[in-house]
Amino acid sequence: MTPHPLNQAVVIQTLHDLRNGQLHRCLDMGFTERELEVLKWPALAALLVHARVPWCTVTVDRNVLGRLIDQAREVEREVTTVDRLLTLGASSEMICQRHGLTHQEVALRRELLGLPGRKGRHPELSDAQEAELWRAWQVDAAERGIAPDEEEGILAWAMERAEAMAVPLAVIWTTLQNWSARESAEA
Repeated sequence: MTPHPLNQAVVIQTLHDLRNGQLHRCLDMGFTERELEVLKWPALAALLVHARVPWCTVTVDRNVLGRLIDQAREVEREVTTVDRLLTLGASSEMICQRHGLTHQEVALRRELLGLPGRKGRHPELSDAQEAELWRAWQVDAAERGIAPDEEEGILAWAMERAEAMAVPLAVIWTTLQNWSARESAEA
């Protein structure tokens, strides 16, 4: 019968922690100071490593595990969102402001997605395109109940319109922001 791998892992981690002055981590694992003294003797440590029966157990901290899983999902959602924003033609400024990426990180993400680099400004909407966007905004904002200050809802709608109109998201977003600024100035 071979030594139990959990025993090996625990002894290796404990010795590593002891060498690095992490006594409290060892105590938190459940060792007493007397038991830790035993691990200082190579023959006794080897006996524990090579034991064929497990002398320790693993417990799962469900709260911590749940938070880590939620955090990983949130990171995955953000990566997916940023990739979609870039694919739809969001500007580097939009990505930097909304997701905290640097311009270099945005350029790298574009490269990884196989998107062409942007230089200069996007063209503005034609009068016909802006009128189409305005009509769609009036209908959809009312039907969906999108409030003027509901940035997430506005962005989701802008992404849909960018796809439908085959216009870069940055152009749609800038147009919406300009309308909002005009409305605020008039109020």
